[in-house]
Amino acid sequence: MARALADSGHLLGSSGTLTAIDEITAELTGLGRLAPLARDALTTDIVVNGPDAVWVDRGRGMERTAVRFGSEAEVRALAVRLIAAAGGRLDDGRPSADAQLTGGTRVHAVLPPVSVTGTLLSIRLQRHRRASLADLEHAGMLAERDAHLLRSIMAARRNLLISGATGSGKTTLLAALLGEADPSERLVLIEDVPELEPEHPHAVRLQARRGNVEGAGAVELTDLVRQALRMRPDRLVVGECRGEEIRDLLGAMNTGHRGAGATVHANTASTVPARLVALGALAGWSPETTAIQCVSALDVVIHLSRGTGGRAVTEIAVLGLEDRGRLRADSALTAPTIAAARSGLTRGPGWERLTALLDDRPLDEAGPP
Repeated sequence: MARALADSGHLLGSSGTLTAIDEITAELTGLGRLAPLARDALTTDIVVNGPDAVWVDRGRGMERTAVRFGSEAEVRALAVRLIAAAGGRLDDGRPSADAQLTGGTRVHAVLPPVSVTGTLLSIRLQRHRRASLADLEHAGMLAERDAHLLRSIMAARRNLLISGATGSGKTTLLAALLGEADPSERLVLIEDVPELEPEHPHAVRLQARRGNVEGAGAVELTDLVRQALRMRPDRLVVGECRGEEIRDLLGAMNTGHRGAGATVHANTASTVPARLVALGALAGWSPETTAIQCVSALDVVIHLSRGTGGRAVTEIAVLGLEDRGRLRADSALTAPTIAAARSGLTRGPGWERLTALLDDRPLDEAGPP
């Protein structure tokens, strides 16, 4: 490539040549015009809504950038190339597709006429950064005393569910908590897309696989949960529950697999029960069956919130049953805002039930007020 630039007759100089090589490489094999945005270590998501509408998320919510494409055809060409690079297909016959690139970057693309305004491209970058619970504490995701509580929950081998919206830090917090597990424990991690990278000496990872063009060869999360149970796990972890795999995970928790964990999408801790009931329905369970299974299996719900001020643990709850057998979340610790959460959560009605779960590992006298 350098020789071709030299033979072109243009005097670029050494720095200019390197810049040109980087730009050409990005156009041919990388993210093209989006490559500079991806090189920003703070960037987690890039979305393209059109040639002149490129947005990024650097941890403060979506921000519009100055990046522009030359035309709609250029956006489409990039989307088609990225999907093809991962072995997928994106064309008029299959106008939407998602794929995982080498290194873990996730790409989703939609073409017209499914997309009314033109080609849409969404990119989730995989940042291979291992953060400990202490790191998250220093970053303001939780207060020192709340970090101590979470360590106690891990030491007591309680089953936990981490909830939050997209980009709230669920996977980051789960990985940090798994890093607190005893080094002698065997962790079996199950994910649709590999993101969990706990700082732990004995963690094995299983990844779901999509079927080929004919639909054959798929390996679902439900299959992996069943396989994991035969792998002698001390802790069984599902990166994100989004379907019928919740049946097998809760079944494992209810048959002696303590210290298990998972994440789930939810806007607040109070809406987690509704989300669990919806997932249970996908597994063929009634709301009553789901409620009974969840109450007996899940010990703690940890909720993360995200806003312009960043991300933080804003609630820790325990699950219970209402008089009619409906599932509910009782707040044990809570904060009204992200800023307030950084000073420490305050006790709620579920506090005594939470401490009862930790009787075998008493909290410090410096526990939450």
